[in-house]
Amino acid sequence: MPDRLAGLSPTTIGLLAQMEQCVQAGDFARAESILVGVEALAPRHAEVQRARIALLHRAGHVAQARALVERALAQQPDDPVLLTELAEVLFAGGDNEGAFAALRRVCELQPDQAAGWLNLGSRLKDLAWIEESLPALERAVALSPESGYARTLLADVMVLLGQFPQAREQYLEVLRRAPFTGPAWWGLANIKTVRLTDAETRLLEALLRESGVRESDRLAMGCVLAKAYEDQGRYPEAFAILTATNARISERKPWDADKFSALVDLAMAEFDRPHQVADDPRLGEEVIFIVSLPRSGSTLTEQILAAHPEVEGASELGDVSHVLQEESERRGVDFPYWITAATAEDWSRLGRNYLARTARWRTKRPRSTDKMPNNWYFVAAIMAMLPGAHIVNCRRDPVETCWSCFKQMFSIGNEFSYDLGYLARLWQDYDRMMRHWQQQMPGRIRDQVYENLLADPEQEVRALLDFCGLEFDEACLRFYEVERSVRTASAAQVREPLRRNTARTAAYGALLDPLRKALAAPHE
Repeated sequence: MPDRLAGLSPTTIGLLAQMEQCVQAGDFARAESILVGVEALAPRHAEVQRARIALLHRAGHVAQARALVERALAQQPDDPVLLTELAEVLFAGGDNEGAFAALRRVCELQPDQAAGWLNLGSRLKDLAWIEESLPALERAVALSPESGYARTLLADVMVLLGQFPQAREQYLEVLRRAPFTGPAWWGLANIKTVRLTDAETRLLEALLRESGVRESDRLAMGCVLAKAYEDQGRYPEAFAILTATNARISERKPWDADKFSALVDLAMAEFDRPHQVADDPRLGEEVIFIVSLPRSGSTLTEQILAAHPEVEGASELGDVSHVLQEESERRGVDFPYWITAATAEDWSRLGRNYLARTARWRTKRPRSTDKMPNNWYFVAAIMAMLPGAHIVNCRRDPVETCWSCFKQMFSIGNEFSYDLGYLARLWQDYDRMMRHWQQQMPGRIRDQVYENLLADPEQEVRALLDFCGLEFDEACLRFYEVERSVRTASAAQVREPLRRNTARTAAYGALLDPLRKALAAPHE
């Protein structure tokens, strides 16, 4: 950015740097105070105007940021930095199409700059345009082969698309260049159908003995080594390193189990009070919601449904929580306190909003899935705004579920998963809430039990399709042949036929007795 700072004094440049640090730290009041001083020194400088746009955007003033960046672009329509700022503002305002157009324009203006292609590819991946993200990320890596971040992101996309050998080679190339890259190690291990070699395991052990490893990388590498030990049958060693690693992650990502249990109680109490629902009982019948705790077979269930010619698998969508959050912001009241105040028309509006946001998943097939696992917390809201939707609740043995979550290093969220006690509490909250809604609204929710699916696939698949109002199709028994992106940790596993030997917890014996005891304890 040196050329963009031309004409600014060293003092002004220093103040801009301080302002950016405050923005990154979320101290918007301090950033505003500094920027006002900068604007007094150089009110018309392009970089000062860009800083104002960035601050408005990060502070949540999206409409003001958009107006300002559009005025700036009227004077400099082909400025890549301003176009990038415009894209960020448009993403924040929900105009994804306009944002992608701006990012593509940046790539047109700077076809030989890796940053633009990386930004485009990363955003496409984040918003589930997986196939479209691949060429952009390939271009970024070609232009900047030394970028471990770009290459790891490319490998992640290859995993989602089922290109496992190519993904493995990209991860290994990252590690050849920078052996301590934790995300590349985790990506390698997350191809769950391929084990680390003995040589790779020994290398990982040696790297973890080194001092000076960045903590985030060390944590990722610890989780990977635990998986390698489990794959080798070294269960006590796997348990020891995983519990030590997760204890450090839990310190960095705290979870308040009591607060969340109270939120579950509150949601059930609010929805148990008289409330309205959308008028049209068929609204949402084109959507199949798959809810669960993570690592409970939800990706497998979606893969089976996506094999049906009438169903598009959309994977994990954040639209339910976004719709409800927008409504809370509109009312100035947190969810679920506004439930009883919502009219039938309000719920219908929210349902139509959700359907509009997810319409792109039904352009080729009439039905679509939404398998955001944590939507179990919003099941009652889903049934209120989309009375016609089908809801499938994926269940798995609770000990296996909790242990599988404990072994998974999630990129974001799921802070409960790094402590077995928290996992037991969360499973109890999930279980009692789902049982409550099934008692209150019988027939509206299907329990899809993972172990039953393994034991009798055809009977379970037929029952699942019947619940969803779908005719039986043989292709659903050959779900592993479906060519689609799978944006979850089970991306490799669902591309193979069913295996009945997926249980792991018995091998740990008494080491998991505290978890078993916590799960069996009555909820307080």
